[in-house]
Amino acid sequence: MSDNTVVWQVFLFALLLFFCSVHGQVSYSIPEEMSKGSLVGNIAHDLGLDLKRLKSGKARIYTEDKTEYIELNKDRGVLLIKERIDREMLCGQRTPCALHFQIILENPMELYSINVEITDINDNPPSFEKNEIKFKISESAVTGAKFVLERANDADVGVNGLQSYHLNTNDNFVLILKNQPDGSKIVEMVLQKPLDREKQETLPLVLTAVDGGDPQLSGTAQIQITILDINDNAPVFTQPIYKASITENAAKGTVLTTVSASDADQGSNGDITYSITNILDKTRDMFEIDEKSGVLTSKGKVDYEKVRHYEIHVQASDEGGLTDSCKIQIDVLDTNDNAPTINVLSMSNVIAEDSKPGVVVGLFKVQDPDSGDDGRVECFTKDNLPFTLKATTNGFYSVVTDDDLDRERNSVYNITVTCNDAGLPSLSSSISLSLQVSDVNDNAPVFEKSSYEASVVENNTPGISIFRLLAKDADWNQNARVSYMLEESSVNGVPVSSYVSVNAESGVINSVRSFDYEQLKSFHFRVKAQDGGSPPLSSNVSVVITIQDQNDNVPQILYPVQTSGSLVAEIVPRSADMGYLVTKVVAVDVDSGQNAWLSYKLQKATDRALFEVGTQNGEIRTIRQITDKDAVKQKLAVVVEDNGQPSRSATVNVNVALADSFPEVLSEFIDFTHDKEYNDNLTFYLVLALAVVSFLFIVSIIAILSVKCYRWRRDRMFYKSNGNLPVIPYYPPLYTDVGGTGTLQHVYNYEHYRTTDSRKSDVKYGGPCGQSIISLDTSGSQTLPHVQRDIMSPEDLRYQFVQIMCKVGLHVGQLAELFKSLTMVLKMVFNHSTV
Repeated sequence: MSDNTVVWQVFLFALLLFFCSVHGQVSYSIPEEMSKGSLVGNIAHDLGLDLKRLKSGKARIYTEDKTEYIELNKDRGVLLIKERIDREMLCGQRTPCALHFQIILENPMELYSINVEITDINDNPPSFEKNEIKFKISESAVTGAKFVLERANDADVGVNGLQSYHLNTNDNFVLILKNQPDGSKIVEMVLQKPLDREKQETLPLVLTAVDGGDPQLSGTAQIQITILDINDNAPVFTQPIYKASITENAAKGTVLTTVSASDADQGSNGDITYSITNILDKTRDMFEIDEKSGVLTSKGKVDYEKVRHYEIHVQASDEGGLTDSCKIQIDVLDTNDNAPTINVLSMSNVIAEDSKPGVVVGLFKVQDPDSGDDGRVECFTKDNLPFTLKATTNGFYSVVTDDDLDRERNSVYNITVTCNDAGLPSLSSSISLSLQVSDVNDNAPVFEKSSYEASVVENNTPGISIFRLLAKDADWNQNARVSYMLEESSVNGVPVSSYVSVNAESGVINSVRSFDYEQLKSFHFRVKAQDGGSPPLSSNVSVVITIQDQNDNVPQILYPVQTSGSLVAEIVPRSADMGYLVTKVVAVDVDSGQNAWLSYKLQKATDRALFEVGTQNGEIRTIRQITDKDAVKQKLAVVVEDNGQPSRSATVNVNVALADSFPEVLSEFIDFTHDKEYNDNLTFYLVLALAVVSFLFIVSIIAILSVKCYRWRRDRMFYKSNGNLPVIPYYPPLYTDVGGTGTLQHVYNYEHYRTTDSRKSDVKYGGPCGQSIISLDTSGSQTLPHVQRDIMSPEDLRYQFVQIMCKVGLHVGQLAELFKSLTMVLKMVFNHSTV
């Protein structure tokens, strides 16, 4: 081994120690051949690490050559021998011999370099390649002639390596050792006393090689010397050292150089044979020399990365046994035949999307065994990724984040790391690292619309689905699971949860109750969508529910009023012309839209050819001239129908009296019978009311007649006729006929009173200023409006009295209805007070 090789190895070892000291790493020294499981060192203590850190960080050993001689016991925090270590197999003659590996921890990612020096023990004795060495030496060999002996090989190093040689005691030869720069020794046997073939044809000797170990080991080789006749001259090389070079991976048989030696003898004593005498390395496996020509050629492929320099010892021998030696120094020239190798030391599979820039996600080492520019490596990643590479010393690289991450934009990153050397042509290697971005709850749910509007038909079944709203969350898994809930609010003082509910999972809005358009036409509320993150994020949206009207209300007859205590008749004079307005049926429908559009038609009548009903306005008119043949008593049934689907209707009975005088009307309507049977309580109230009203009315009449009798006589006659009474049609209050059509084209003032039972609702109307209507009860009484006059004749007084009595009958019927209603109210008040 040359001086340059030794200096290079020392430099590398010093550089290694410097690197470890800079990073504060640990070095150990152990002897070879330690048994499996033996303790190397307490790495946790020496690195200042806690045992929990070793476990939580998933501590592991990384070696470049994948051979694991040492293992880490994380429970004890110690390094143990995993496989038996043979220093000679591991390092050969290289010193120092050390194992270099790294301990890698995660969360956070840390890297520690560990050096374990393997010291030699004296477990190998010196040995010779050949157990027997043969020489043919002429008896004429002069004193001082040198004979190079085969050197022994000792796999141990240092003091345990080969130290000296010994030759057994003899008279002819002594041993001389020459030290070489690489520490080896050339062994020469020197003739100190001439040989005499006649005395001794052969001379056996024993060469012993010893090492410096304790205990000392040795090896021997037998030397057989055959004494020949005279050979005066030894071969001589033209130069002691030859130099050559070879490119790595050169083809087999490549010529390196040619050595040359000369011998002054003639004949067979001048024939020279060349041979390689290296026995300590694999030189003879890599090179061969032609025995006759001395041409040195390659036998195998050399590799610069394995051996960069060879030193070959060549011996020239003649037939007389005389020899000479020289050295051939061969330098291996490097070529860019190795692409960079990338070894991933640690790589995170998952990173949180809220990680800040500068987080280490991977660690790898790049090596290129080539030299110079061929071994200078640069690594890079794609520019459009939020990651960058940071180079540390000795080929270590870390992959770190250099920008914010967003899982919603990119949930998985495939990081391709490419490493190129600077050789010509350049060689490259690449690895692909997959990194998944874990989700954090950084996105609130978003509704598809900024607001929602929906409708539901009234009288719906509670629990039906109205519509579905949807919110989406860009996050993943639990963070994207959306739950829906109603925000607290009220509708007309009632919590909105009493009207609708929302399915927490699907977002379906369901009705809680049945809606009534007439009570509630629309309402609004807010729905909140909340995700399942921690902390949760939410958003809300406004929802408007509109109640659609359904034709669920029948038309209500406002006029004429239907009473059970008396019959109301409209008086039509027989002289009325065609188109005479008898009365007007007034009705309303609390529904809306087309459900409230009312139409009127005559369902049945005593004489259908006499009357007609306006389809749109409900006006009852005559359609021909009244004749004497027409009955005084006419009964009409008018149907009021709305425009809903299906339509609803109400029927009103209208009694019409065709007469020019009241007696005629009275005689006809006395025969009216009532279909309804009154109960005992109603009869009692009617009798009581009749008695009270009759008494009060008689007193009032006496007072009025006595006061007005005088005034009537002074005034002019207001009413003179042959027993005929003027019949004035009744018009509702504020009625004005504008000649148009429609359900409610005229103005009416009315008050609507409703009890707790809608079926018992009564309608009260403001009374007209002047009524031309006759109200008759079953007793035949009639009442006419009060007509003021100046002079009253006895006949007029009698006639007026009859009118007053008719009016009393009307009031009696109305009072009976009033008493009936009062009785129901009193019963309700009594029951309420009792409770």
